[in-house]
Amino acid sequence: MAAYIGTPTSRIDGVAKVTGAAKYAAEFNVPGLLYGSIVTSTITKGRVAHIDTAAAKRVKGIVDVLTHLNRPSMAGNDQAYKDDVAPLGSPFRPLYDDKVMFNGQPIALVVAETSEAARFGASLVRVDYEKEAHVTDLQLRRNAAIPVAPPTNAFEALFTPPKTRGEPQRALANAAVRHEAEYSTPIEHHNPMELYASTVIYESDGKFTVYDKTQGVQNVQRYLCSVFGLKPEDIRVVSPFVGGAFGVGLRPLFEVVLTMLAARALKRSVRVVLTRPQMYALGYRPAMIQRIALGASADATLEAIMHDAITVTSQYEDYYRQETGWSGLLYTIANASYAHKLTKLDLPTSCDMRCPSAATGVYALECAMDELAVALKVDPLELRLRCYSDRNQNSNQPFSSKALRECYRQGAEAFGWAKRTPIARSMRDGSDLVGWGMATGVWDAWQAPITVRITLSGNGGAEVACATSDIGTGTYTIMAQVAADMLGLPLDNVSIKLGDSRLPQSPVEGGSWIAASVSNGIATTAAAIRDDLLVLAKKMPNSPFTNLSSSDVLLANRSLTSKSDASTSVSVADIMRQNAVDRVEQEKVTNPAEDAARSHNTHSATFAEVKVDEQLGVIRVTRVVSAVAAGRILNTKTASSQILGSVVWGIGMALQEETQIDHRFGRIMNANIAEYHVPVNADVHDIKVIFVDERDDSNPLGVKGLGEIGIVGVAAAVANAVYHATGKRVRHLPITLDKLAL
Repeated sequence: MAAYIGTPTSRIDGVAKVTGAAKYAAEFNVPGLLYGSIVTSTITKGRVAHIDTAAAKRVKGIVDVLTHLNRPSMAGNDQAYKDDVAPLGSPFRPLYDDKVMFNGQPIALVVAETSEAARFGASLVRVDYEKEAHVTDLQLRRNAAIPVAPPTNAFEALFTPPKTRGEPQRALANAAVRHEAEYSTPIEHHNPMELYASTVIYESDGKFTVYDKTQGVQNVQRYLCSVFGLKPEDIRVVSPFVGGAFGVGLRPLFEVVLTMLAARALKRSVRVVLTRPQMYALGYRPAMIQRIALGASADATLEAIMHDAITVTSQYEDYYRQETGWSGLLYTIANASYAHKLTKLDLPTSCDMRCPSAATGVYALECAMDELAVALKVDPLELRLRCYSDRNQNSNQPFSSKALRECYRQGAEAFGWAKRTPIARSMRDGSDLVGWGMATGVWDAWQAPITVRITLSGNGGAEVACATSDIGTGTYTIMAQVAADMLGLPLDNVSIKLGDSRLPQSPVEGGSWIAASVSNGIATTAAAIRDDLLVLAKKMPNSPFTNLSSSDVLLANRSLTSKSDASTSVSVADIMRQNAVDRVEQEKVTNPAEDAARSHNTHSATFAEVKVDEQLGVIRVTRVVSAVAAGRILNTKTASSQILGSVVWGIGMALQEETQIDHRFGRIMNANIAEYHVPVNADVHDIKVIFVDERDDSNPLGVKGLGEIGIVGVAAAVANAVYHATGKRVRHLPITLDKLAL
């Protein structure tokens, strides 16, 4: 039987998705289903003085209009609204009171027999406000930024700047070559294809089944129980398929609260689907201003770095991630200081967006490294190799594995980096200026406790169950691959159940930790299944397994087999039949082994080619090579897709993506996918993905996860290529025609 781990296996859920059999949150129907349409605030700060719902209620088909004045009861304390990944502060409470804290905040829900009636009714709701002065401009408030609080525990330390090393100011002043500059990135929004939606089914016994678009069904379930004072058995949250999430779905969102409010108030099943503009009020990648100072010796040895960042959060929560310390994981620097401040604006709380902090923080770092290389007259790749670190400089720890040198080598060879001429504007293709740039990527390789249940039946099939989500990354498929190999079954004999709060425990899916966590969880539970089968096999007459222990046997080809003698083998079906057992079931918790003595990270090297029309300034990214070291790759096909998508996103980050706010009104002007620009097919050319072989013993399968690493460094590689092509350095993303202005 073929091994499945590491092979380019097609998605087992692919047919369901392309045929429409896969059902998403807004596609679960029941008789008598009602539809909700949200009314949102048109001011940015203040209070609702009066809501006139009379005209809406006169519309045929309108059932009710819910506001803060007539909604069902909700919890009255902040702790009740704290979900599993909530930041510090006071969480937003949808439809709780008359306060308006951001433009586009939900202030009413119109519920009707049809979605058309609900939308029309929502347009008739009239609202009077008492306005207050607002601020949504980071530049206007940057001087009022407040430092991120020092960590009080190991978890908080993951998100706060590393400690100062050495004497960075003195080392910088004495450095032979210095570079200092400011870099900025704008607010970006996630824009997944599937709109956020919830369908709450009101059951006859007063319980609820909630179909929600989320990255964590159990997180949503716990949140709803807490907010509405319900028992866990009263709410089941289901999310079998997710049409993209990218971090905004980590937390329970306001549409699920509003749908529950309506279902409870009316004792009816209700669906709420957000419009695309309404999704811009859910969360975003925070805008960021970074100041980086680098000092180096004449022989290109890094001697100092000072990296400061200011990021955006809301007035009511302090969202932040570790933005500044990535240099300590990449380069040897004896003298370093890092600082991070928050600017509180009248916006919704910012949130995780694919590779939060590294995508933006490494952008500035890697552009600064490129500028330092120019000042030193050293090849950018050579500079990184000279400064390469085999230890985490922030914690002075070795890495569990770090094949970044090999990423550099293989990526450069595949790209043809050796043919690059160093001088800006020195490479051409007809009327186009050609630029080659590169950058490094780094991300964390985390694991989390998880529970997996496996049921092996006498007919040779296995069901693997865990409450984790598949947000489009291919979790269904890798779970089936791992289970098939661990249980010795054909892939078609494995069924996967996920995305249901009643299934065994799982963390939210994010941070690239689910692949490693659930795969090793399957391995743990499969080992327990093997042990049970060995016990049963020993009970058989004349059993060949009498003197064998668990470590002596494995499951392969639907049989229990001796590792040392393949002829000592009995089919699982025979073992179960002779013991009159129709199934073997195990449910096991897998807690990742504590390995605080080493640093666990993934790495990448990105090489990009741009061609710039010298007359028009139009930039095309014509080639990208991404070389990734991320431990053992479970599925080379879906993994390649993850990196390809990340690279495309990085191109968009470099050249197109920007949420534009009219600060006079605090309103987003391009809250749609016509005017919020992302790369389309015409913008994407040749992308080559290389997976560098990397062995890691942090977990039994050697898996690190790679959903995030592919985007890190891409924007910097493109920006560095634009400089090489044009001789003009644009430090404020996105790089648009007006900024380039050749």
